[in-house]
Amino acid sequence: MNVELTPQALDDLAWLVRHETRLAKRALQLIEDIRRNPFDGLGKPEPLKGELSGWWSRRIDSKHRLVYRVVGAGDGQRVEVVQCRRHY
Repeated sequence: MNVELTPQALDDLAWLVRHETRLAKRALQLIEDIRRNPFDGLGKPEPLKGELSGWWSRRIDSKHRLVYRVVGAGDGQRVEVVQCRRHY
């Protein structure tokens, strides 16, 4: 499954690389795990509610969350990551 990072997610990841290398590695590990299994695995995947219904989050650490959704179906299915830092 392909993974797309929004400009905000790329900015967040770049910030983590500059300031929190360990957390950047963890975020990349979570993204790889999401590729294999978007709704199970590392980081305690959790479906979001309310206005964020359809989106999922995974814990990078106690302060930061990775927020994403699965878009499309079949061979065209992809993961869209919108945030890699802070809470939603």
